[in-house]
Amino acid sequence: MVSRFPTRPALLAVCCSASLMTHAAEPIQLDATDVNADAIMQSPGALPEEYAGGQVARGGQMGVLGNQDNMDVPFTMTSYTSKVIEDQQAEDIGDVLANDPSVRESFGFGNQSKIFVIRGLPLAGDDISFNGLYGILPRQIMSTDGVERVEVFKGPNAFLNGVSPTGTGLGGNVNLQPKRAGDLPTRRYTQDISSDGRIGEHLDIGQRFGEDNRFGARLNLSQREGETAVDDQDQRTKLFVAGLDYRGDGFRLSTDIGYQKQRVNHLRNSVRLGTAANATTKVPTAPDASHNYGQDWSYSESEDTFGMVRGEWDLNESWTAYLAGGARHTREHGTYGTPVLVGNSGRATIGGSDIVHGEDNTSFSAGLNGRIQTGPLSHQIALGASTMWAQQENAYKFYRSTAGNTTIYDNVKLPRPTDVSSTGGEMGDPGVTGKTRNRSIAVSDTVGVFDDRLLLTYGIRRQQLRVENYFYDGTFPNSPTNPSKDGSRSGAPYDESVTTPVYGIVFKATDSVSLYANRIEGLAQGPVAPSNVENAGQAFPPGRTKQLEAGIKLDMLSFGASLAAFRIEKPADGYVQGSQYLRDGEQVNKGLELSVYGEPIEGLRLMAGGTRMTSELKNTAGGSADGNHAIGVPTFQLNASVDWDVPGVPGLALNARMLRTGGQYVDQANTLSLPTWNRFDAGARYSLRVAEKDLTLRVNVENITDKNYWASANGGYLTQGDPRLVKFSGTIDF
Repeated sequence: MVSRFPTRPALLAVCCSASLMTHAAEPIQLDATDVNADAIMQSPGALPEEYAGGQVARGGQMGVLGNQDNMDVPFTMTSYTSKVIEDQQAEDIGDVLANDPSVRESFGFGNQSKIFVIRGLPLAGDDISFNGLYGILPRQIMSTDGVERVEVFKGPNAFLNGVSPTGTGLGGNVNLQPKRAGDLPTRRYTQDISSDGRIGEHLDIGQRFGEDNRFGARLNLSQREGETAVDDQDQRTKLFVAGLDYRGDGFRLSTDIGYQKQRVNHLRNSVRLGTAANATTKVPTAPDASHNYGQDWSYSESEDTFGMVRGEWDLNESWTAYLAGGARHTREHGTYGTPVLVGNSGRATIGGSDIVHGEDNTSFSAGLNGRIQTGPLSHQIALGASTMWAQQENAYKFYRSTAGNTTIYDNVKLPRPTDVSSTGGEMGDPGVTGKTRNRSIAVSDTVGVFDDRLLLTYGIRRQQLRVENYFYDGTFPNSPTNPSKDGSRSGAPYDESVTTPVYGIVFKATDSVSLYANRIEGLAQGPVAPSNVENAGQAFPPGRTKQLEAGIKLDMLSFGASLAAFRIEKPADGYVQGSQYLRDGEQVNKGLELSVYGEPIEGLRLMAGGTRMTSELKNTAGGSADGNHAIGVPTFQLNASVDWDVPGVPGLALNARMLRTGGQYVDQANTLSLPTWNRFDAGARYSLRVAEKDLTLRVNVENITDKNYWASANGGYLTQGDPRLVKFSGTIDF
């Protein structure tokens, strides 16, 4: 068991050393450099500026189109800044995305990985991009301590970003922007502690050097350790991220190197419905919010080393070229036990599995962005190419259910299972089980008329998806009696190419109002027929997810808003019918989406909105589910977050947040559903000067009422909402 109040000699020594070096260094002569902030923000590659209040930015990185202002593109994006991360004490990406009315969170199937449901469709952590590159970030839980912005693109995005590594993100994409050294030095240390004794430290140091502050360095070190708000569960997190950059005349270069290690002991996983023989005909009431119905022998540990380099060249005043490349090395292992419901009383069985996973990814992108004028027409040209190569190594042991039963309401301790039902690969030395190669090239033109009041965007991306699967070493998966040759290929390689177009229009009715519409597609690898059917090995073409969207955007300088109507058609997964494997049917999600953000009144900051959504299944197997709602798609989502500077008390701010999520179905037959749930959060912070240093004290309470609720039914698995958690922190700029 991890110590409830662990010590931190290593990191504290680093903090003290950094502080001493800072005070011992020569004074920084800030007046020696004439810095033009506007010029910096408007330079190519610079992040879009923030709305008043600093919580949300005016735009973000939109794939091959580069950094864009929301008012100029026919798409919807919300970009959350580091101010939100700091003020809300957001520890991982899920904490930040809780602010978005289009996003809800669930767990992966049987582990602790975060899954984000955007416009009713899942986005896996594997498919979150880092400064525009796929396959670079840690894949299960990503800390926010090295993140400058969390950018949420709404809708399919195969043209903008290319196909994602695992084919999720068909309802939206998330991109993380790394921290960079600013023109003013950063010397910041944060100490935090939660109500259950989990302690953390975060050191953030940044500085620019040289003539005109051309060179920059930003270092983030953090670790947290101790019990979580879930009973008897503890977590350890360590993060190191270093960002170096150079900004010269017409040339910019940056590199980011990171290391993250996460371990969670005594997992409370998602809950799976029983088989037909043990059918659940009613979803059981959610247990106590802090109750841990997992087993103390379960754990998950992941270790990731990652990095990337990006260069940009201004060829002239109108054209900029870029080149980026990155890599990631991942090692994961864990022992898992997912409760499987038996009947309606909450009784469950727990089997078990030992899983080892390794992954090595490399990713590259290159492109050219520019602007030309042909008579009265302006053209914003984007050319881009990308490639990603990934290799997966896996091994597993699956165990039969432990003798005896448990329930999701009682903490019944079961022995760790030992009766092996199937194995694959060598646990100590897993072999290669998969290789993926995605390549694409894209071109687009945004034509502007009437002094760019009307902008027409059109483009295409040609993509190749190549996937090779291999048998687990020594054993054919799920068939212990049919051993195979080590490393032998499982079927022919999946090799498909497809072209995805995009069309969009923006009409700027005024300087503050833009009307827009788009048609854009998402793309995922098509299924391959399994070995137990007549058409075994048949590879189905990649599935196209198509979106039609129209809306209006408002930019009132101090605050902004958007209203969108969308319709997304996603192909259904394959299924076995008789002796054939077929792929028919589709899922249609339709919705209205409203967002408001910024500081409409001085001292009052808002992030609010809602999504009203319906879903429908069509052309399902035998027509049995035609007209039904899709699994895990809430009927509505409402968010309201307020941050208020208390008048007459300089430095004091109060905040509150409400999350409300409508009902969602757990099964395709629509006989099981989750009720509407609410969550309320609140907090306060106080900034003051102590010994000539800026000090900020914060307290945030999540799930104030300690509400017991099922938060998500994504994939047919039940994910429970987190219990009440009180977080305290103090940040000093030294």
